[in-house]
This record gives sequence, C-alpha cells and structure tokens, in this order.
Amino acid sequence: MWGQTKPIPATEWSRMPEKFRKKRKSAWADANAAGQELESFLEGPSFDRGGNLYVTDIPFGRVFRISPAGEWTLITEYDGWPNGLKIHKDGRIFITDYKRGIVLLDPNGGKITPMIETRSSESFKGVNDLFFAANGDLYFTDQGQTGLHDPTGRVYRYDTAGKLTMLVGTVPSPNGLVMNKAETVLYVGVTRDNAVWRLPLMPDGTASKVGRFIQMTGGHSGPDGLALDETGGVVIAHPSTTVWHFDSLGRPAHHIDVGDDIFCTNIAFSGKDLYMVVSRPSAKVNGGTILRATMPVGGKPMFSHA
Repeated sequence: MWGQTKPIPATEWSRMPEKFRKKRKSAWADANAAGQELESFLEGPSFDRGGNLYVTDIPFGRVFRISPAGEWTLITEYDGWPNGLKIHKDGRIFITDYKRGIVLLDPNGGKITPMIETRSSESFKGVNDLFFAANGDLYFTDQGQTGLHDPTGRVYRYDTAGKLTMLVGTVPSPNGLVMNKAETVLYVGVTRDNAVWRLPLMPDGTASKVGRFIQMTGGHSGPDGLALDETGGVVIAHPSTTVWHFDSLGRPAHHIDVGDDIFCTNIAFSGKDLYMVVSRPSAKVNGGTILRATMPVGGKPMFSHA
C-alpha cells in the first residue's frame, strides 16, 4: 500500500505541557495498554467554531482545550474514561465515556452530565467514538473488549426524538465512524478486523448489506479515528503505521510521512490542515502530541448544517 500512495509531511503543532504529565498506573491502562504507566492517552480531537481543539485523556478522565496558538487548558478532570468527543451544531459537547456511556460536558464549568447510560437496563460494553448527522442524529460505537474472538461490538443511532437503535451488533471492535457526503452510508473503523466497514442505510434508517470498504494491512492495531474530506475521501488513523488517505472509492491516495511506529489514534480537519493525535511515544514523536499536515483537499465542514 505504501508504494501506491504519495507521502505528505507532518510537523509537531503542539505538545502537552510538562505540568500535565505524570506517569502513573490506571485501571484503563491495565486492560488496554498492557499495564503501562502512562502520562496520558489522548483521543477525541474536535474543533469548536472558535478554532479551539478539544482532546480527551482516557485513563485520567481529563478533557483539554487547545487554543489556535497551541496553548493547553484543562477543562475538567473527573471519574471517567472519556474517549470520543464531538461538538453538536447547537454547541453542546458530547463525549463517549468508556466507563459511563454518553455524557455531556459544560465547557465553561467543566461539569459532566450523564445522557445515555444504559440500553434496556443493560450497561454498554464500552462506548468509543461518535458522529453527528446533519439532522442531529447521533451515531456511536460500543467497542468494549470485543474482537475476532468475540465479534459482538455494536453500532448505535440515537435520533433527535430520543430513540436508541442498534444498527449492527456483530462487529469485532467498532471504533471511529463517519458518514459519506450524502449521509446514506456509515463508515466504521473496525480495529480488530483491520478494516473499515461500510454500513448502507435504508430509507427507514436500518443498516443492510454491510461489508468491508477498505481492508488495511500491517500494524499492531487497526483503524481508529476516521474523517471525511470535502470530496468524499476517507482519512484513517492507523496506529503504529501512519495516517492514510483514500479516495471516495476506497483507492489509496496519500499517507502522512511521520516515520515508523507512530501511534496516531484520531484525527480532525480544520480547513486543509489535518490534526493528528499521537497517544503513545515512539522513537521520533513524543506521546501526548498533536501533529499537523496540509492535505491536498480540505475536510468536510462539521458545522455546515448549523
């Protein structure tokens, strides 16, 4: 796949300040990072209308806001494992919390409010990432510890009427997700299948004829965060290899040249600039770092439907 793509250079844009770094154990890392002591594990990059970048820190229940100048502010630190973060068109901040379900964040006071804690009185396996459709419907993944040994991960839609629907419940580790431009297809990064699945949505909103859209190769993990460019191409964070850019037909077009073994977990566009969260350190890039690369085309705007 490398030989078929064009490299795009990336540089460090901002790094978590030392005052927020303290290696320590956590129950999340015991299960998901081989018990390592971590300084942080960043995820969930999302821009607000002011150009501020929000990121989550899963094991330590932290959410940061990074200004356009790269200055970090701790918004909240609470008892949870925040993973995905998206900002609704009305300004509300939604978080998929691995421990607590879907929660809301008040960016002014840092208060966390539960929103969707259970389904039919059962807890979620461990929600991971989320995406808003233009009509306000919320799509999210319930990953937990699923994989090829236990393909029971789920993808849900929570519509504007408050109805929660499981679209598919047989996914080996559903992760990042994004819709195509027409919002007739939901793309889902399936980490343990090392693939991106394609979920066509029927007129009644159900999923049908689910299949693989892109089969990845290599790496120590699989697809994590996804983003869509303005032409309908898909950008994929593939931890331990790189970030990949595929066109709307799933053909490889570009990769981000940041060296070997780069643990980029998630991505977000701001115009043509792609921002990439590096969650774990490597020989060339520090963990807790945000990289930036200028892409050939811009990202699909998140707030065009406001």
